[in-house]
Amino acid sequence: MIKKLLLSAAIALVGTAAASDVKVGMITTLSGGGAGLGIDVRDGFMLAITQAGRSDIEVIIEDDQRKPDIAVQLSDKMIQSERVDVMTGIIWSNLAMAVVPASTAQGVFYLSPNAGPSALAGRGCHENYFNVAWQNDALHEAAGAYANQASFEKSFILAPNYPAGKDALTGYKRLFDGDLAGEIYTKLGQTDYAAEIAQIRASGADSVFFFLPGGMGISFLKQYAASGVDIPLVGPAFSFDQGILGAVGDAALGVVNTSQWNKDIDNPTNAAFVASFTETYGRLPSLYASQGFDTANLLISAIDVAHPDDADAFRAALMAADFDSTRGDFAFGSNRHPVQNIYAREVVKEGDLVTNRILSVTLENHGDVYAADCTR
Repeated sequence: MIKKLLLSAAIALVGTAAASDVKVGMITTLSGGGAGLGIDVRDGFMLAITQAGRSDIEVIIEDDQRKPDIAVQLSDKMIQSERVDVMTGIIWSNLAMAVVPASTAQGVFYLSPNAGPSALAGRGCHENYFNVAWQNDALHEAAGAYANQASFEKSFILAPNYPAGKDALTGYKRLFDGDLAGEIYTKLGQTDYAAEIAQIRASGADSVFFFLPGGMGISFLKQYAASGVDIPLVGPAFSFDQGILGAVGDAALGVVNTSQWNKDIDNPTNAAFVASFTETYGRLPSLYASQGFDTANLLISAIDVAHPDDADAFRAALMAADFDSTRGDFAFGSNRHPVQNIYAREVVKEGDLVTNRILSVTLENHGDVYAADCTR
């Protein structure tokens, strides 16, 4: 508790500094469904700022409540009234599509710690938009590649009906060599999957790929385990992050999922991050926390070279990505999205803890197909 109070004090100090050299606006989801994702991004980001002792960075944090209209209002306030230099924090792709283009059009840099919609990776890219997590399709492409390696031939696939959900199924289908037993777009925020599970049961599928982040994934996994359907599941890390596994428990054991990060990636930065995050917050970090941490350290590395007011120099410093990532080697592709390894992970039990361990590299130095369409 003392450590948490000390960190809260440090965050308040950073967030209210009177004479900061760089002002950052963080809009993320801190309440309602999906709040755990935004909290992890925030906590990872602020841990990096606090550890670096950067009193020259002021961070203004607001809750978007997972509502696009609120996110837009907060963005306008931060840019026009608060005069932020850099924006970050958004979790959901529909919110990113509402905020990012308007932010970059006003000369503000946007560093995404999560959402990576395809529309912002190709023709809709912008020189001031950097994604530090992944392009949305990537982890789903890796799931399709893993399904091939596992000799699955007929997958039933489902995801929510919003930009990231569409990117998810597109990504899986791009690399999966088999046939589809069914394809469903569910409602965003849906919690009852009885009808979908009945369709899966009757479909003749030999595998199920699903992308259901946050509370959606918790509901689906519990209901799927209770249904008695024994068709193997494959998914991206978004449905198997540490917060979800804590809520789902043993029902997730044995499921293979794909991620660009895990707590057992073997490098000094990751080991130190996992230890310090756990000590500070009293919980294991998720991939969202690692992305927030990496985003802050990328920002720090760029600020050490140039102020965002010197846009060309600051942009070049961001592109250089001269920081130690929790993922090990880190580089941006030509469209300022990561080129990175993506792993297959298995849900296992370590003592009483349900968690993930890396099985193998599924895609090595993987970029995205949209980069060729990015011309600025």
